[in-house]
Amino acid sequence: MKFVSWNVNGLRACVAKGFADFFAAADADVVAIQETKLQPGQIDLSFEGYESYFNSAVKKGYSGTAVYTRVKPLSVAFDFPEEGEAYFYGEGRVITLEFEEYYFVNVYTPNAQRELTRLPFRMEWEDAFRAYLLSLDAKKPVILCGDLNVAHREIDIKNAKSNRGNAGFTDEEREKFTVLLAGGFVDSFRHLYPDRKDAYTWWSYMGNARAKNVGWRIDYFVVSQSIKERVKESAIFPEVFGSDHCPVMLEID
Repeated sequence: MKFVSWNVNGLRACVAKGFADFFAAADADVVAIQETKLQPGQIDLSFEGYESYFNSAVKKGYSGTAVYTRVKPLSVAFDFPEEGEAYFYGEGRVITLEFEEYYFVNVYTPNAQRELTRLPFRMEWEDAFRAYLLSLDAKKPVILCGDLNVAHREIDIKNAKSNRGNAGFTDEEREKFTVLLAGGFVDSFRHLYPDRKDAYTWWSYMGNARAKNVGWRIDYFVVSQSIKERVKESAIFPEVFGSDHCPVMLEID
């Protein structure tokens, strides 16, 4: 099975920059998209042989996730429950597809924002979302992908010292990712390439950052420990343009 994940920073804009060509070339079984910035009915984008599921934010032009899949899921859930109640609804951040052998979760994690104004919200999100993933993992393995809005280790960001404490590289956010992994999950890219440097998935539009490869690795495929040996490839495609993020890919047996 081949999976692709991409924060497109506006699906309509990305379509105008070659999204369909990349989709065809990728030939993935499942394609997950974050930051669609769409309301229902604002796009008619279908691909032969794929079913699609969209989770839109209430706020226009904001957040949103989507999944295209060749394999019909057993069930589809939007957002995630917390203590039996709807939690963090309204921002279109999560889609979960249940397949026979695993759950596939597409997420667009909230950004802590400048001056960390949303860090407390982010910390609540991290705890609730981790509990949700653990509840799924107790039933069958989980494949999690998306823009997790955190560079986990110093190797995952170009300028670690100057960025420490900034949104996406706070000690608090990094620690939450550490706790998630300790709970029985694996960063698939680091599982295969623990020491690979200069491997980034997001670049600022400022300062010609992408051409200089001054980036952050904040887009991931995370899998349950129980299936880590089934991971055959975990790749980053920095040569693919159309967004300030690039796509990432996972192949499993």
